[in-house]
Amino acid sequence: MNSEKKCHNCGGDAFTEAMDYINLRPADKKMAVGTEKVYTICLDCGEVVSIKVKDPSKLRD
Repeated sequence: MNSEKKCHNCGGDAFTEAMDYINLRPADKKMAVGTEKVYTICLDCGEVVSIKVKDPSKLRD
């Protein structure tokens, strides 16, 4: 991870990425596969510093 980042909660600079097992899908498409969420987490305090989707194109119409 980028060591230039600082955690806003504790000031830590050690991060990891983790993924959620439940995909994010468009609200109007109940049968869509969707895409994974990727979390960036501070290893010192556990603060989630960012959430992004792995493949945003899977959320488009």
